[in-house]
Amino acid sequence: MVKKLVVKKLQSVGKDSQLSATIRESAQQIWLAGLGAFAKAQQEGNKVFDALVRQGETIQKSTRKVAEDKVTEMAAKATGTWDKLEQVFENRVARSLHSLGVPTRDDVAALSKRVAELKAEVEKLNKAAAKAAPRAAGKPAAKPKAAAAKAKVAAARPVHKAAS
Repeated sequence: MVKKLVVKKLQSVGKDSQLSATIRESAQQIWLAGLGAFAKAQQEGNKVFDALVRQGETIQKSTRKVAEDKVTEMAAKATGTWDKLEQVFENRVARSLHSLGVPTRDDVAALSKRVAELKAEVEKLNKAAAKAAPRAAGKPAAKPKAAAAKAKVAAARPVHKAAS
């Protein structure tokens, strides 16, 4: 029986040494693979770095273009919104001024035009009167007493207002 135990023990030691040898061999391979990867990275590092830089520049250009387009779009929307808001404000102010009886720019312009027209008419009448004055100078003057009497009578009459 002891013999059996010794055989089993030797077999297990053999198995343990095989296992440890396998582990050592795997660890050695892992270490060598790591060293190989490091050497490869050193050799290829500059190429990879340059490729990453080029790819980054391309992505940056495309994202910048998209960002600029969005900024332009948002600016257009904001401008449209401000224009609408300004128009609403102007309409409200115009309604308030109208309700207070304040004349608009168009009202003032129309009134100015009408004043200019009336001024032209007055000047036209003054010129016509100036031309007629020399002709009238040769005629005898109207009786001043008769004209004054008519004015007194007209002023003395009572004014009656019609009932509305």
